[in-house]
Amino acid sequence: EFGEPPRHHVFAGHGGGAGPPPAPHVVAALEERLGAEIEEAHVLLGQNQRLAATHVALVQEVSAVRHELGRTARGLAAAQEEGELRLREVYERSMKMEAELRAVEEMRAELAQVRLDIQKLGAARQELMGQVQGFTQDLARSAVDLQQVAALKAEIQEIRHETQHLRSGIEVEKKGYAESYEQGQEMQKKLISVASEVEKLRAEAEKRSRAAVSGGNQVYVGGYGNPKAAYAANPYNAGYNINQPHPQANTADSGSQFGPGSTHAPWGAYDMQRATGRR
Repeated sequence: EFGEPPRHHVFAGHGGGAGPPPAPHVVAALEERLGAEIEEAHVLLGQNQRLAATHVALVQEVSAVRHELGRTARGLAAAQEEGELRLREVYERSMKMEAELRAVEEMRAELAQVRLDIQKLGAARQELMGQVQGFTQDLARSAVDLQQVAALKAEIQEIRHETQHLRSGIEVEKKGYAESYEQGQEMQKKLISVASEVEKLRAEAEKRSRAAVSGGNQVYVGGYGNPKAAYAANPYNAGYNINQPHPQANTADSGSQFGPGSTHAPWGAYDMQRATGRR
């Protein structure tokens, strides 16, 4: 009526039959030990539950960390790719700038060469200007010396025109100094030719003067004393050309081609003016 009686444990080593019941202090010790083990089992169960919760939390945290690591890895990959792109852009930009710098250096060298060429052209221009100025001065002296000869005057005007054209060409075209120099040389040749022709005319006039003096030409003496009175009757204006002398100028009897009274008076006046111009 008080329920089931307590069961007695059968211990190994005592046979299969029912033995004598254990002592009360043994039962108390066993119950105390069993209670301690049960309490310890409860403690372990609580710890196990806490460990399980911790494990779940750790698993979730590890998963979150893995997800974060994946996202970080993807971000790092994207950042690395972007960095490589930027590095490539910087490299290409640096290569382009280096090429531009090389081009600038080449342009600087070309500019220095151009400046040197301009200086050379300026020096050549100054030299040509000096030559042209000298030619102009010679031309002015020749114009003063040859102002009594109409054909020579026309030639001098032509030479002046060519000289002015040459000077304007030098001012406008810096690179045309070679052609201008050739024109100056040609002009110098023409001046030399003109001077040679003048010297020939002067020698011929002196020759004729000496021939007239040796022949006792009194009209020549009067004309020489007054060169202006005999200047209008100069027969040499039609008999001589600047580039081609008259074929009869070198003949022995050329004195008979001109009038006895007005043959040498203009050349005497011309010689006096030539001497005055050269002083």
